[in-house]
Amino acid sequence: MPEAPLPAPAVARLRFEHHREPLGIGESRPRLSWTTRTELPGWRQAAYEIQRLAAQGDVVATAEAESDESVLVAWPFDALGSRERVGVRVRVRGADGAWSGWSEPAFAETGLLHPGDWQARFVSADWDEDAQQDQPATHLRRRFTIRPGVAAARLYATAHGVYEAELNGSPVGDHVLAPGWTTYGKRLRYQTYDVTDLLRVGGNNLTALLADGWYRGRLGFTGDKRAVYGDRLAWLAQLEIRYTDGTTDTVTTDADGRWQAAQGPIRRSSLYDGETHDARVEPTDWRGVRVEESDPATLVAPVGPPVRRIEELAPMAVTTSPSGRTIVDFGQNLVGRLRLTVTGEAGQEVVLRHAEVLEDGELACAPLRSAQATDRYILRGGAAETFEPRFTFHGFRYAEITGWPGELNPDDLRAVVIHSDLERTGTFESSDELLDRLHQNVVWGMRGNFLDVPTDCPQRDERLGWTGDIQVFAPTAAYLYDSAGFLTSWLADLAADQGETGGVPFVVPKCVDGADTPTAAWGDAATVVPWVLHRAYGDLGVLAAQFESMRGWVDHVASLAGESRLWDSGFQFGDWLDPNAPAGRPDQARTPGEIVATAYFARSAEIVARSARLLGREADAVRYGALAAEVRQAFASEYVTGAGRMMADAPTAYALALQFALLPDQAQRAHAGKRLAGLVRAGGYRISTGFVGTPLICDALAETGHLDAAYRLLLQTEQPSWLYPVTQGATTIWERWDSLLPDGTVNPSGMTSFNHYALGAVADWLHRTVAGLAPAEPGYRKLRLAPRPGGGLTRAQAALLTPYGRAEIAWRLDGEELHITALVPPNATAVVDLPGPAGSPFDVTAGHHTWTVHLPTPAQPSGPITLDTTLGELMDRPGAMEIFTDTLIRYFPEAAAYIDQSDTESGETTIRDAAAMVPGGPEFLLDLEEQYAAFNAAGPSKN
Repeated sequence: MPEAPLPAPAVARLRFEHHREPLGIGESRPRLSWTTRTELPGWRQAAYEIQRLAAQGDVVATAEAESDESVLVAWPFDALGSRERVGVRVRVRGADGAWSGWSEPAFAETGLLHPGDWQARFVSADWDEDAQQDQPATHLRRRFTIRPGVAAARLYATAHGVYEAELNGSPVGDHVLAPGWTTYGKRLRYQTYDVTDLLRVGGNNLTALLADGWYRGRLGFTGDKRAVYGDRLAWLAQLEIRYTDGTTDTVTTDADGRWQAAQGPIRRSSLYDGETHDARVEPTDWRGVRVEESDPATLVAPVGPPVRRIEELAPMAVTTSPSGRTIVDFGQNLVGRLRLTVTGEAGQEVVLRHAEVLEDGELACAPLRSAQATDRYILRGGAAETFEPRFTFHGFRYAEITGWPGELNPDDLRAVVIHSDLERTGTFESSDELLDRLHQNVVWGMRGNFLDVPTDCPQRDERLGWTGDIQVFAPTAAYLYDSAGFLTSWLADLAADQGETGGVPFVVPKCVDGADTPTAAWGDAATVVPWVLHRAYGDLGVLAAQFESMRGWVDHVASLAGESRLWDSGFQFGDWLDPNAPAGRPDQARTPGEIVATAYFARSAEIVARSARLLGREADAVRYGALAAEVRQAFASEYVTGAGRMMADAPTAYALALQFALLPDQAQRAHAGKRLAGLVRAGGYRISTGFVGTPLICDALAETGHLDAAYRLLLQTEQPSWLYPVTQGATTIWERWDSLLPDGTVNPSGMTSFNHYALGAVADWLHRTVAGLAPAEPGYRKLRLAPRPGGGLTRAQAALLTPYGRAEIAWRLDGEELHITALVPPNATAVVDLPGPAGSPFDVTAGHHTWTVHLPTPAQPSGPITLDTTLGELMDRPGAMEIFTDTLIRYFPEAAAYIDQSDTESGETTIRDAAAMVPGGPEFLLDLEEQYAAFNAAGPSKN
């Protein structure tokens, strides 16, 4: 029988800009994207046709183009006006000449695009409050009447503070902590809600609940700031009701005397400290409101998703602590809050305290610093009551419950996970359980810290938008989740907070004093993050929108560096949290701050040059390209020897020089790679890099021919390492390599978070190198399929929902045969670079592909171990280093305290020289000589 024909191509995932829910968008000319579903091998789009639909679905305009573009295609019709609902549908023609059918229509609706669209004014309660103290939440209400025949109704709302709104007792949406956190004085997001189905003919009641949030609550490095943005909470609401006869009614917040305010059951609400809810209290003392002046030009529509309740976790265990307290373990470090159902007498108080880890069986609250992370619920009494805080969040795995009436039933508790509602796009899996758990920890770390802004941590009295953290993590974030809208919004705040000189605060939104200090790697988020978004999503628009910010930052650094082109002055965070930095000085890494600063200066100048070229700004491309070349030359002259050795002989220095293309010739690169591998080996394949070096080091090793060293570093389980926290039960990425010490105690530094995604940036290497899936061209228009097995892994796989559709790669090692399968999405291609003696890279088209490669087993180190063998060479021989360390501890027990510490110089020391430093050296040497003679005789099969 002849084979059945393949189904015709179908257009899918039709989107406006980066919106998943295009209600109330702020773009008058939204770009369009779509994918094509087809099993036809090698399918490429040759043309497209777009139809514009009226709100009712009628075709009102058509646009055609001979083009293979399908990602962020320019809007081909007239600009949209405010409140305009529009639909589109798309069909495509393949290179074979066959047209697809029309896609399902996709609809979008604009919000209020112009300041003049706003009739509403901010209103606040007509009483005075002490903004330096926690205050009860404010209730607002207004009653109004509508007539029959409602066609549609939209509520446009925002707040100074955080809010939830209800119409006739029903929530208008499912957003949490709206309007989110932005640079409020310059950018305040408003939300658009479809409330058509919540209205009723006759009397209606519009209410809102306001709390401090980021606007008036505690903020700062230690939570020492209050009322950063203002000392009065206020709400802005504009309800527009359109009737079937074409007329409209508008209900607005204003001073017309019909709005009322009161206090209610939420007696206190703080992001850091928690919420107190007294269910016995009802809002009764209703008073008037006052108008708060504000510029409607600062109001902007969201470009990313809101924060929502995403998931619920049941308790994994309920135990009693040594002090007799009830501890609930949810099995996962998460960000959110608890929901409880409880029955008891009026006035009984249930107290919920939160922490990420236990210490001696009790909540470890010291890492929270001054954050109380405590919720209190005072019962109304009578029937079962349900409580979930509304205007706070906590980072926790464990909760301590006190005051519970009767016996606690685990079914009465749930942990509610909240974060920005991003779409998951990328996955990774391997044959190594610890590595897979590490990847899961990275995912959970991102989930907890992508809560409206990319924060450093979600639990202590900080939770700020640290620029350095997201700068290193952005490639990982863009793979794991669709982060385009989220990070585009944050970048707009970065630009808004940027000083006139171009300086970038090290926290965005800027909310603390001194944050304007220019610091490399942190300020470079201004250039790196837009570039990452362009690479991941093919978005030239973000480069265009951010170009002045990007250029401003580089110009500012150029002014600091001067004619020398060396940024060698001022404070630098540097290779922050290098494990070898002095205690209490995480900025004092072995790689000096000026090396980090000048390296990033070169990188950012190069990014601006490339961005300018893509945007057609040739003069800028030439100017910044020349600047980048000058900085590279200055770097090489000042910090690199002619042979390629760094003046600062530290792993991060080599990783920066290699990955930022700062070494003038190939011989220097080869020498630098060899030296880097030697340092890693000498350090016992333990991590010796901080925030800056950690995302780069595996690439620097692998790309200079030291893949095995990269894998040994990746799979190390002794601290400091990526997998040490996993062996200690971590379920998120830690701030420090040793946030939890081997004895189970918390690192006493005073700066110890157990949910800090920055060091999880290595996941990007898992995706690109271990599995082998990366973009060869922006937006994955062309993929790079280049798996590099190693480390004893027998399989790995990655899958990614690219802008063109789903891409996959999987490999399996069967003896010396490497079997690879891949999926390239329609309208995309891939360059394939297989490991082993497979030849040069080659291109493939869309579809399913399989390859088998002969991959000879790497030769093991050979030759006998003698007393002149170096300690570094021992590390490359399975079992050999253990003989040395075990024998050393027998002769010198005090050495046990130092065995686990990285010492990059010891690897070049011979066994004979090391013995000279040990009490009883001759006996120690003789003992080792006998053991290694037996080791040599046994051969590799026995070792």
